[in-house]
Amino acid sequence: MNDRNVEKKNSRLKRSRRVRARVKGTPERPRLVVFKSLKHVYAQLVDDTSRKTLTGVSSLKGGLNVSGNRTEKAKAVGTAIADKAKELGFDSIVFDRSGYRYHGKIKALAEAVREAGLKF
Repeated sequence: MNDRNVEKKNSRLKRSRRVRARVKGTPERPRLVVFKSLKHVYAQLVDDTSRKTLTGVSSLKGGLNVSGNRTEKAKAVGTAIADKAKELGFDSIVFDRSGYRYHGKIKALAEAVREAGLKF
């Protein structure tokens, strides 16, 4: 990695820690954590009070056979995590974008979660 990429990653991690100091997932309203790589998108529901991951979905595994671009994969992950959250009995969540900008894959995932019926 060159210096610019390291600087960008460190800045994102700083933003993530700063936001995570305020945003907490509870048993009634878990935190939806998003991570993205160059090819895939990952989402998890986390209860911060008990420090447990409740469920997770990724475009890499889990039966999401989505062809197309990465934004379409993010939409599929958003719909899948919303369905799993409803199965667990949640209707409201806290969104943690992990320091990423709210556009592209992150925005597509968030909009898919909202369309599936979860509230932020």
